[in-house]
Amino acid sequence: MRRTKEDAEKTRTAILTSAERLFLDKGVAHTSLDQIARDAGVTRGAVYWHFQNKAHLFHEMLDQVRLPPEQMTERLCSCDQRAPLDTLRILRDLTIEAITALALHEQKRRIFTILLHRCEFTDELRDAEERHHAFINQFIDLCEKLLEGAAACLRPGVTPRLAALSLHALVVGLFTDYTRDNALFDPITEAGALIDPLFRGLVRDWPESVA
Repeated sequence: MRRTKEDAEKTRTAILTSAERLFLDKGVAHTSLDQIARDAGVTRGAVYWHFQNKAHLFHEMLDQVRLPPEQMTERLCSCDQRAPLDTLRILRDLTIEAITALALHEQKRRIFTILLHRCEFTDELRDAEERHHAFINQFIDLCEKLLEGAAACLRPGVTPRLAALSLHALVVGLFTDYTRDNALFDPITEAGALIDPLFRGLVRDWPESVA
């Protein structure tokens, strides 16, 4: 039985690897499940054994590099009991960590390149699109909840909702630009310098240099 489970997991991994390679090369809309099966050296039936359709396969590929919602919630909410400014620093550090990971992990960079530059959400991918939008909204809502606890530190007129939306917009912009052209900036050395101006614009008395 263990051998069967191990073989099934190897097949599933091979399918995901082939999907990632073909999606990056051809684009998601122009890659069929038949092509993925041939590239992985498996039958079309094997693909359907592990994945309901292309949308399910695409979603599972994204989940390989996205922080699971439960872990994301735990990490963002773990600082609820801290001082407001410390809470904001933790949020800032998590944001920098996410951007830096693009440079440190090739698979993460490839999959986000597919999502941001090789994917058209056609009817075939409607379910994957809805799940992706739900993930984005959950992240924004979690950030807003965290910022509500530090609302006294925000500048006049900046609500926790506006701050959460601004932070998400900046992160998406940096992800999009870096996956489009890796030479634009160095996430490892420049992520902090790219993120801190936003926090200085949102937060009163944000320090010029954050360790």
